[in-house]
Parts: sequence; C-alpha cells; structure tokens
Amino acid sequence: MDLNTVVDVRDARRREPWRDGDAWLGGGTYLFSEPQPHLRRLVDLGRMGWEPLARRPDGSLEIAATCTVAQLSRYGRRFLDAPAAPLFEQCCRAFLASFKIWNMATVGGNLCNGLPAGPMISLTAALDGVCLLLAQDGSTREVKVTDFIRGAGVKDLAEGELLRSVTLPGRALECRTAFRQASLYGLGRSGALVIGTLDPADGSLAVTVTAATTRPFRFWFPLPPTAGRLRAEIDTAVSGAEWFDDIHGLPEWRRHMALRLAEQVRRELVTTTATTTTDIAEEDAR
Repeated sequence: MDLNTVVDVRDARRREPWRDGDAWLGGGTYLFSEPQPHLRRLVDLGRMGWEPLARRPDGSLEIAATCTVAQLSRYGRRFLDAPAAPLFEQCCRAFLASFKIWNMATVGGNLCNGLPAGPMISLTAALDGVCLLLAQDGSTREVKVTDFIRGAGVKDLAEGELLRSVTLPGRALECRTAFRQASLYGLGRSGALVIGTLDPADGSLAVTVTAATTRPFRFWFPLPPTAGRLRAEIDTAVSGAEWFDDIHGLPEWRRHMALRLAEQVRRELVTTTATTTTDIAEEDAR
C-alpha cells in the first residue's frame, strides 16, 4: 500500500533529531499493510549492517531486530545445535504469512507490533528473552520480553526508542521444549499458543501462554507442578480482561484452549517419551 503522507525516507545511519511523524522502517510488512496517515518520515534500518544472529561465548543467542523470519527459520533448522532448536521453526510456522512475508518481516517488527498472536513474541518470551532498547540520546536499557509487551499492541517503548536486539540465554536454549497451537481455522491466526520448557540442569519447568492473552504470561516452577497447580497458577495470574477477545476467538474459548494446551505440554515434558506419545495422542483424539 502506498503511504501518501510520507514525504521523506532517511537512512538510519545518518543521525538526525527525532520528530513527530517519524517511524522506524524494518521489513515494512505492517507499515505498508494499511493506511498510516500520521506518518511523515520513515527511518530505514535496512543498511545498519546488524548481524542477524550471533551465538555468544557464553552460549547466548543475540537476534537482531532486523533479522527476518526466513533467516531465523534457516538458522534454527541448519545451524543451531541446541535442544530448543525445533521451537524456532515451530514458531516461524505459526505465522499466518506467505514466503514473501517471511523474507521481509523482521523479528523486531513482530515484537514491536505487540499483537497477541505474534509468534516471535511467543518464541522469545518462552526462552526468557531480553530486549535491548536504544534511545535517541544513545543510552540503552534492557527489559524482558514478558515485560516489554504490556498489552494488545502496547509496548514498553519511549518516543523514538528502538528495539536493537533480543538475547536468548544459553541455558534456555539447552531446555527441552513442547509446543502447542490452536486456531479456529485450519490456516487461521493463533487463538492460543503454549510453549513449555524443561531445564535439564535443575529440573525446573516454565509454561508460557501467548495468543490467548493480551500479553505473554510465563509461569516458572522450580519443580514440575501438578496439573491442578498449573491450572490454578494460570487462572490466578490471568484476569478476565486479559483473555483476548476478537474475531479469532472468544475469551472463554481462548481460556479453555490455553488450559488444555498447558496441561498437554506439562505432561509431554514430565513423562517418558513412550508415555507422552500415547497420552497426547489419546488426549488429542478426545
């Protein structure tokens, strides 16, 4: 879509004062998807030269905000040697998008849209990701993904502030993972997406609920909880208004599916492989 109110596009490498009507341009898949009458200038991040993905000496993985979905998918499938690697492709596949979008849409853009169904939010929240934010004066700050997204479309971003990258700790990448997604339609937007991670170092379990809620909720347990405790923790933490309500699912249905999927990932991670395969197949058939 043409943005006929935009009168200038600036290279982000050229520092200029931020002004009303400015917007960061990454992949542009959202900006060009609908009218943006408030915009006057785009600040293009395309030539910043940030390395899309970098594994650090401490085992952590830094994902640049400009990393595309296609690059993330390829990295998870071909280059990431870690137990959590399959989760990258599962979350990329949760996008309701064509291959064209995959090659343009960025991880940072998906987070900064702050939509409940954003699968990059799901991935980075589940793996305990930390956002690096860059202000106009050059100062930086860090905030966890679970705190960065404050509500449906609401982010912890000041005027002109930039999401530079998201870092996933090495310990999170060593976790066993379980993934469940539900939609009202076969190829529809996620109505509920639940990810479980089991830390082999200390046996702790985390269950992250997204898409069904207005913001990501990550529940951490020092030892795997019972089904009753997990259900109670979710119901206690998520208030009625925080179950998302739109055309892709009513709050009551989203809550039902989130609780159901949370129990499935809990059982998959705390039982043996043989038991898990049988139990989950029986549960899915009911």
